[in-house]
Amino acid sequence: MKSIIKSSLMCLTIMALTVEWSISVLAEETVRLNGSTTVQKRIMEPGKEALEKATGIKLILTGNGTGSGMEDLVKGRCDAAMASEELADAVASMKAASGTEPPADLKGHTITADIIKVIVNLDNPVTKLSKEQLKGLNTGKIDNWKDAGGSDLSVVVVTSHAGSATRKVFQKLMMDGEPYAPGAMEVETTRKEIDTVNLFPEGIGAVSQGFINLPGNKEKVKVVDTPEISRPLMLITKSEPSANVKKVLDFFAGEGKQYIKD
Repeated sequence: MKSIIKSSLMCLTIMALTVEWSISVLAEETVRLNGSTTVQKRIMEPGKEALEKATGIKLILTGNGTGSGMEDLVKGRCDAAMASEELADAVASMKAASGTEPPADLKGHTITADIIKVIVNLDNPVTKLSKEQLKGLNTGKIDNWKDAGGSDLSVVVVTSHAGSATRKVFQKLMMDGEPYAPGAMEVETTRKEIDTVNLFPEGIGAVSQGFINLPGNKEKVKVVDTPEISRPLMLITKSEPSANVKKVLDFFAGEGKQYIKD
């Protein structure tokens, strides 16, 4: 009899703890941010722990590119989209990635700025490239490095996927919107872009400065001197931000600034 009572009490205790846990999980405030891996790696991940401690909000991050993040926002799969380009360009990235039409009430909230850097293989002797040379190399009009001050090697263009804001900004500012060279290697992540340029002596790519500064990346590629390529890093919301998204924005505008990676 005692064992039956003991077992019953144990079951009741487990049930009570389960209910308490379920209630706490349901009550937990979350903010889902999807989109730019640059915003994810430079801003959100470095400040995540401090933000959650300061605000009580759990941050859920999905780095799937600005275009896909924008689509997720429009379809209600996240609270805000992380974007690494101007609002109008982010809308264009979404349409290019999925064909989704944007609502009229999208709003951009800039957190900081980012610099895009051009990278080449460590063995490439080139140290400086003009806009005209960058355009030629990436469009295929210059197909051998010897025509840009380098060795006698065919150019291998490495770029991120079509929904990437980094790609769109570089293409707009340095290539005057012209298409990439036929046969350009498209990769899914910035890390893969860095690794691919590291692998090919003929490689050239363009990535966020913040990624280059991450541990282990500086040693893989060489940054060449180019005209400055700048863009905003932001969150995009449908209409005004929710109370919790506003807490995220306010945090990074205040004490959270210290966590933003250069």
